[in-house]
Amino acid sequence: MTADFTTEELDAAIKRLSDPERFGEAERAVSQAAPQLQMVLASALAAGGWFGESHDSETLKAATTPDPDERITAVRTLLAEEAKMGMMVGVAVGWALHAELTGPPPQEPKTKSDTNTEAD
Repeated sequence: MTADFTTEELDAAIKRLSDPERFGEAERAVSQAAPQLQMVLASALAAGGWFGESHDSETLKAATTPDPDERITAVRTLLAEEAKMGMMVGVAVGWALHAELTGPPPQEPKTKSDTNTEAD
């Protein structure tokens, strides 16, 4: 996917999102689609391997660290990494959703009979 805007345009758009009213509109729109988007996000995270065997291993390691202070630090670090990854994948999902909503309608795949008909 390539961007059709400059870094400056992206920075300005992100700055506009800091307006609570403007962000509230986006938040309301997303909340309507939240259940479906949650499934897409979970699927994308799973496909990327973020919540597989290695995640389970890191979770167990953090939760069972013997020193209480180190355990708290390990759990906090794991939660921060999960939040960061969820946000990054969530933004990618949102970006792709925007492209789907604003781009040209998807083309139906041609079947063999369509191809033969066009050649006639």
